[in-house]
Amino acid sequence: MRITALTAIEILDSRGHPTVQTTLTDDAGRVFVAGVPAGASTGSREALELRDGDPDRYAGLGVTRAVAAVNTEIADLLTTGDWADLAALDDAVCALDGTPTKARFGANAIVGVSMAAARAFAADAGVSLHRYLTPTGVTPRLPVPHFNVLNGGAHAHNPLEFQEFMIAPLGAPSYPEALRWGAEVYAALRARLSQAGLATGLGDEGGFAPDIADPHQACTLLVEAITDTGLTPGTAGVAIALDPAANGFFHHGTYRVSGRDLTPAAMVDYYVDLAGAFPIWSLEDGCAEGDETGWALLTERLGHRLQLVGDDIFVTDPATIAAAADVGTANAALIKVNQIGTVTETLTALDVCRQRRYAAMVSHRSGETPDTFIADLTVGSGCGQLKSGAPSRGERVAKYNRLTEIAATEPDLPFGLPE
Repeated sequence: MRITALTAIEILDSRGHPTVQTTLTDDAGRVFVAGVPAGASTGSREALELRDGDPDRYAGLGVTRAVAAVNTEIADLLTTGDWADLAALDDAVCALDGTPTKARFGANAIVGVSMAAARAFAADAGVSLHRYLTPTGVTPRLPVPHFNVLNGGAHAHNPLEFQEFMIAPLGAPSYPEALRWGAEVYAALRARLSQAGLATGLGDEGGFAPDIADPHQACTLLVEAITDTGLTPGTAGVAIALDPAANGFFHHGTYRVSGRDLTPAAMVDYYVDLAGAFPIWSLEDGCAEGDETGWALLTERLGHRLQLVGDDIFVTDPATIAAAADVGTANAALIKVNQIGTVTETLTALDVCRQRRYAAMVSHRSGETPDTFIADLTVGSGCGQLKSGAPSRGERVAKYNRLTEIAATEPDLPFGLPE
């Protein structure tokens, strides 16, 4: 493939913060665009998101330096010669950056180029994006959507420490039905909150952000909303998935939840009790990234019962995921393309999960664009799980609607968690 033009501009994400949009043109005149997401809850070892730091412009959050990197050095590199495949292109851009964290150009510059290039290579091969992203020997699969319907933590202005309360229609017979179940439970939850006199304003990811502080109350509201639709709470119907994002409430070796200070062991006890009281099937970042004792204990106590997903502790890094699997930390990894910085590295992380028999869940970020890349990535990887926020707000729904398009055009694709 030959690239004839590569440009970037500064656009706004769903939180009103600047981000990068990249446009790539190939020698057939085809144009491919990628919008780069940005996280609010981030791991300390993520690839660097380059911001300008100019206090007089977007409070320092501008991305003109990342945009300039695409428009100059990266464009100069990629428009001079043919590219055999995406891996070669990604490797060349990373080598030009020359830093281990993509700090010179910024991961927000590099990942936008990588996403647009993946679309170009798919078109060049005459296949859909999800088929291009499907590794040899892997069956593409429509995922179980995990809808973030109650927001807290860094995603909402309320006293709820846990960041995400999700519903997962594990028992749905198809993706369109899973989407319908999620939308109906979301509507029922809005009605429940209104009846209780609680606010129905939305957090960053489209979930409601009521003025509550107790995770038990949040889970109770979810169970009631599921029941109100006539669906069954639990893995045979609609289960609960949590992302406490424990980095946000872990300070000096102690977790602070609902006004209580908990040791790592007491925090694990809290999760055990919560899992016993509610139909919870998945728990993400239940312990902070520096709490090795807590993670070991959490895996020992709940690893046989729940999916334990590592996000901040893994940051989509293949080597980190492999090392964690070797010592038995967690049993699943969250996958975010911008967290590691290239599509190629993301595919490697997913391959490590398959090799180590770790589950994987592809994820959006709190600052999103209408770009639907992760929907195709989820299907192509066959991982069977995607979280992209609530069934509300255009930048979230875009991903779910893209999955509906794929389901309609390829009705024989399997749906649900892989065996």
